[in-house]
Amino acid sequence: MNDLFETTDFAKSILDTSEMYELFIRFVINTLVIGGLIHFFYYPKSQRRDYYFTFFIISVSVFLMIYLLGSVKLKIGFALGLFAIFGIIRYRTESMPVREMTYLFAIIAMSVINALAEIGYIGLLLVNLSFIVCIWLTESAKWINSESSKLIQYDRIALIKPENQKELIDDLRERTGLNITKVEVGSIDFLRDTAVLKVYYINSSAVPNTIGDALTFKDAKKL
Repeated sequence: MNDLFETTDFAKSILDTSEMYELFIRFVINTLVIGGLIHFFYYPKSQRRDYYFTFFIISVSVFLMIYLLGSVKLKIGFALGLFAIFGIIRYRTESMPVREMTYLFAIIAMSVINALAEIGYIGLLLVNLSFIVCIWLTESAKWINSESSKLIQYDRIALIKPENQKELIDDLRERTGLNITKVEVGSIDFLRDTAVLKVYYINSSAVPNTIGDALTFKDAKKL
C-alpha cells in the first residue's frame, strides 16, 4: 500500500508543472532584463565581446544555481555566500576595470533577486525596472562630465616647461582634437627630444577610456 502511495506521489510530482512554469517565467524575466542591460547599456560603450559573453553566462549560471538549489533550504545564506565569492574573485588573466566589476555586481544581484524573491511577477518586474532606470540615469547622465586620461609621447620638448603650459595645452588640443584640461609631464628623453605626457580631457561621448586610465608613468617606460 505504501508503495502505491509513493508511486502516486512520484507520478504527481512528474505531472505537476506549476514549478516548471514559475522557473520558466522567472528565467524569461531574468534573461530579458540581463540581456537588455548588457546589450543596450554596457556593450554600446565598451564593445567588449568577451565581457558580453561572461556577464550573460554568469547571469544564467547564478540564476539556475540559486533557483534550483533553493529547495536545499540554503536560501539566503547560500545566495549571500555565492554573492561574496563572486565579489572577492578577480580574474587572474586580466584585471577587471571598475565599470565591468560594477556591472558584474549588478548582474549577480539581479540574478539572485529574480531567483529567490518571494514576490509576485509584477513586483519582480518593478524591481528589475528600478535597476534598469538607475543604470540608465547614471550611464546617460549628460550633466556629469566624464574626465579621461591618456599617455602621449610628445616631440615638442621645448613646450614642457612650466612657463609654456598654455602653449603646450593649445598645441595638444589642436593635434589631438581633445578638450584637454590638464597635462602632467612624465619621463623625458633628451637624446630623442621626446617626453611622455599624461593628458586629462573632458570625454564628451562618456565612453570610458579604461586603457588610458589604467596606464601609469611606470608603464610609459615600456613604450
